[in-house]
Amino acid sequence: MFVIHPYLRFALMAVGIIGGIVMWATLGFWYGFPFLLAGIILLVGYIFLGTVGSAAKAMQTMDFEKSEKLLNLTLNPKWLYATNRAYFYMIKGSVALGQKDTEKGEMYLKMAEEIDVPTDNEKAMLQLQLANIAASKSKWKQAEIHYRKIKELKITDPNVKEQLKQFDQVMASRGQQKAVQRMGGGRSRNVMQPGGKRRRPKMR
Repeated sequence: MFVIHPYLRFALMAVGIIGGIVMWATLGFWYGFPFLLAGIILLVGYIFLGTVGSAAKAMQTMDFEKSEKLLNLTLNPKWLYATNRAYFYMIKGSVALGQKDTEKGEMYLKMAEEIDVPTDNEKAMLQLQLANIAASKSKWKQAEIHYRKIKELKITDPNVKEQLKQFDQVMASRGQQKAVQRMGGGRSRNVMQPGGKRRRPKMR
């Protein structure tokens, strides 16, 4: 998808709006109108789409600092079109996680979850991030809630599938740990206890 860099957009907006007004004033309305219209369209796009596209490209190369700087050029996240607003918070959350700020990352990801992202692959990625955060905090019930939501989605992205496989192993190992803990209360009498002696069978 073609994305206009924010600084180039700002320059084109200025040329279109200011140049259009000057031409309108000096040469007449119809000379300045095309430039003015182009500048206004770019301005409206900036207000409602923000700088999410450019930030997403930076995020693909794991350049967290650049991605955050580009996101900060967005005029107001609350004015963004719903889908772009969800992406804005997803990227902000991913940047925070990349910078080891788990609390801030979780906050932004939950904000994105409330808006809802459009595709199942993106929903799965969002739920995976939240599930991993919950697991890192040993909040396993919360992790299981996110995990169940992922299982309801139709995932086609190979990268998301691979990450889900890795989390499957985390959940499976957690299930095994729970089983061992449940069995721990019913030890056999013949099992060697730490610091103790195993009871010998009676001699006939």
